[in-house]
Amino acid sequence: MGSYEDRISIKSWAEEDRPREKLSQQGRRVLSDAELIAILIGSGNRTESAVELSKRILISCQNDLNLLGKLSIQELSKFKGIGEAKAISIIAALELGRRRKETNSEILTPVQSSYDVHQAIAAQFADLNHEEFWIVLLNRANKITSKHLISKGGQAGTVADPKIIFNTALENHAASVILAHNHPSGNLKPSQADLDLTRKLKSAGAFLDIPVLDHLIITDAGFFSFADEGLI
Repeated sequence: MGSYEDRISIKSWAEEDRPREKLSQQGRRVLSDAELIAILIGSGNRTESAVELSKRILISCQNDLNLLGKLSIQELSKFKGIGEAKAISIIAALELGRRRKETNSEILTPVQSSYDVHQAIAAQFADLNHEEFWIVLLNRANKITSKHLISKGGQAGTVADPKIIFNTALENHAASVILAHNHPSGNLKPSQADLDLTRKLKSAGAFLDIPVLDHLIITDAGFFSFADEGLI
């Protein structure tokens, strides 16, 4: 990493190329993705402005902000001019955007389909390279009251403890439960372990009078619903 003097500061750019001033004078909507990232990192390196460096980072992610959101601090720091602090700023900004999208999607309307559930829970799995198991709790009007992370694991899988799942449901006075976990591999086909776990949890829910309505497997490309496929 070069010294501070080696970097091209935004202040030294031509006025029309300064994204901060552009945002202030013309509004945030007119800025490109690269210009917004340039504001976050502040400066480039000896040979690139912050915008040029940001464009190069985006090109490495096929100009896909979802792919950019998957990069770790270490992966971002491989770009000349991006240290740990700048990498953290990029990751934090993208996480705020993800949370904002999640908040905007949480309208308390009755869940009527697996699509509705996917819309409500998909953001929890965005940018994950490991597997997580979540439950969605509903009230008697079939409205989502809360979502809970039950466990997380590696790329190979995670363990979902029925005791934790139904204890959480009981503590939150849930009328019913929907299960959800992701497959980082992108494979939407349920494994035998997924099928066995679903049957086990469905039986436990029936005993406790907290029915398990569905189980969703989620990937970046879409989702698989056990209920839609007649597997629950």
